[in-house]
Amino acid sequence: MRAGDRGLHLGQRFSVGSKEEVKMPTSLCGTWDMVSNVNFEGYMMALGVSACIRKIAVKLRLRKAIEQQGDQYIIKTLSTFRNYTIVFRVGHELAEFTQGLDNRHVKSLVKWEGHKLVCEQIGEKKNRGWAHWIEEDKLHLELYCEGEVCKQVFKKNA
Repeated sequence: MRAGDRGLHLGQRFSVGSKEEVKMPTSLCGTWDMVSNVNFEGYMMALGVSACIRKIAVKLRLRKAIEQQGDQYIIKTLSTFRNYTIVFRVGHELAEFTQGLDNRHVKSLVKWEGHKLVCEQIGEKKNRGWAHWIEEDKLHLELYCEGEVCKQVFKKNA
């Protein structure tokens, strides 16, 4: 039986077998508008994104729309230039094509690590992935690839 099957809600505590009590993570769901974007160009360079696309991308103010439907998450990254959607189940590997980003095929695995939703992406680029979490009512996102780290912060759209 999964925690969600027990009628628990995010933020509540529950125990799993003989393990200690676990606190369910804070909900990431909602629409979030970017307030800061540090080292996005460095991250895109590590991905091999062209200079022309990088010039456009660093000027964009992104919006994140995050939904949860049962055990499935839908994360949409929206902009006036390009949109990207990823649909996944936590703990289940998926084949992902990063179309509109760096156009690569990767195997992605998303899992909870404490209060962070973390994705490891295995493919051509090493040490690649991302992490989302809530801190002080803001959505934080770290994107990383081959030693470059981009830190983005979003505020909830009211």
